[in-house]
Amino acid sequence: MPDPRDPAQHVKPYVHETLDAKALHFSISEIQSRMRLAEPDALDLEYTRVMMGFLLFNPAPQDIVMIGLGGGSLAKFCHRHLPGTRIRVVELNPHVIALREAFHVPPDSARFSVLQADGARFVRDTDERFDVLLADGFDSDGLPPRLSSQRFYDDCFDVLRPGGFLVANLHFGHARFEVIVERIRRSFGSAVLIVDGVDLANSVVFAHKGRALEPQPPRALRAPKSLDPLARQQLADGFGWVRKALKQAAR
Repeated sequence: MPDPRDPAQHVKPYVHETLDAKALHFSISEIQSRMRLAEPDALDLEYTRVMMGFLLFNPAPQDIVMIGLGGGSLAKFCHRHLPGTRIRVVELNPHVIALREAFHVPPDSARFSVLQADGARFVRDTDERFDVLLADGFDSDGLPPRLSSQRFYDDCFDVLRPGGFLVANLHFGHARFEVIVERIRRSFGSAVLIVDGVDLANSVVFAHKGRALEPQPPRALRAPKSLDPLARQQLADGFGWVRKALKQAAR
């Protein structure tokens, strides 16, 4: 059986650079990640800002695991703005990991690390438990079946601590979008919130290992005071998407 960690088993991405930005691509038609050169730690794509909406419910997670590195946008943002959080990034494609310095991904340290591994196998085999799991693992063919199976979402539920969140980036134009969402619902029950229409192509799914997410008073869903002003400014629109989805879900 081919070793999935073997570079020869993976499509090599390429970097497209303009005067003010650098982007990671598998094909010219889709951007995997984009970094503004003047602000390498900023979240440039809207869907990434929406994914950070878990901070409305848990402003100080102890542990975050990310499935998929890409250009490291979410990893860099969390590393900079959540100094008390331990961050683990799981990425299978060694060619993607090889570009970490080009996208200013921090070096490994006591609280930050990038692991070359299959994300589905990681959540299946680990004995660790996490507060947040960010699933954004796409390859040259899109969302891999192993990262959208019923087993994968069941395992995501298991590796979360009580009250934890799975946050999954999906393409709502995917032929099996409804099937994938239903799998998440089977794993997490009614505690699933879908934020549609992000970046015109993405849906961000929040799945809570706990009670269903419901609309709350505006004061209860304000940006966490622990975030610095720059982070709160960047995430303002993303938090707005989440609040809007909560209101719509209640109708």
